[in-house]
Amino acid sequence: MGVAAETVVRNRALQTEWYGEPLGERVRRLLDRLGLSQSGLAGVLGLSAPMLSQLMSAQRAKISNPAVLHRLLAVEELAADPGFEAMAAGEVKERLREIGAEPAATTAGLRAATSGRIPVGGASGEPVADGAARRAADGAPVPPEAAARLVQALLREVASAAEIEAAAALIGDRFPELADLLRVYGNGRTSEAAAHYARTAGNARGY
Repeated sequence: MGVAAETVVRNRALQTEWYGEPLGERVRRLLDRLGLSQSGLAGVLGLSAPMLSQLMSAQRAKISNPAVLHRLLAVEELAADPGFEAMAAGEVKERLREIGAEPAATTAGLRAATSGRIPVGGASGEPVADGAARRAADGAPVPPEAAARLVQALLREVASAAEIEAAAALIGDRFPELADLLRVYGNGRTSEAAAHYARTAGNARGY
């Protein structure tokens, strides 16, 4: 086996550890489901088409930008929506446009999300150009799905699925609720994480 082939095998194994399966398989399902071209999906994710191709072919292993992972999770959630089949093409296009405009899952954004608010300004003080920020320009609560994706992207940036599960197992006996949080946000579906966030945030606010 040549060096290039060995690299691909190693990268596919790493992708399986980090993302649950090789990115090529994960992305191809989205392309089929959404009827997008590879370059079209790359535009939504905020990647160049060659970079997405390298990730899919396992020439590269890791999605290095948390914002890209954040958007990939959002696109997968859209494709898995039970009502997706009934969505008009224009609605799907608009949802994808909004996802493509979402900012990175920064720690500042995470702090704002867990407080029930989202920032409308970036580090420079200029407005953040994303659909969620425009909808919440008056300080409205963050939708549970958006908040859940922020936490998911942050966790998955710092640890693999196997590492998150191992950490949850270590603390499960003494801190079961914290272990459950790690599993839900680290390895669960966005819909499960969003339900957990809505339930927990609602309890915290007393409603």
